[in-house]
Amino acid sequence: MSYLLRGLAFLAALIASGAASAQEDFPKHFVCDFNQGYAWTYDAGKYKAAPPADLAFEISAIDLDRQTASLILEGKPANGLKIVRAINANHFIEVVNEGFLNLTTIYDRDPATGKYPAVHSRHFGLFGQPVFAQYAGTCVPKS
Repeated sequence: MSYLLRGLAFLAALIASGAASAQEDFPKHFVCDFNQGYAWTYDAGKYKAAPPADLAFEISAIDLDRQTASLILEGKPANGLKIVRAINANHFIEVVNEGFLNLTTIYDRDPATGKYPAVHSRHFGLFGQPVFAQYAGTCVPKS
């Protein structure tokens, strides 16, 4: 039985070191483009879906150890972001002024394209009605 426990401990350490290595290579600045998705609005007791406009922004000053980053919109600094680290992904959370949330998840680099697959979600309200959007796209490192 002790061989099994030592084997599991070794495997856990191996996985953790691989994850740490991937995180160390994670870029400090991304340009993200989201060109697929849907937005939903809630009105008169029903949700209505429609394709949203394309969305682009940058995430900079990424510090995985401190779990912080900065959002750049149209070339201008916007809000600070919090980072939640995951296996094969990092989640960037923005709390906007009104308390609504935006979440961007950037996954590990796709070796075939060199891009980082990403998903962006917006959760907010307009005139007291729920509005949310889900986007799919990619991010590329900015040097």
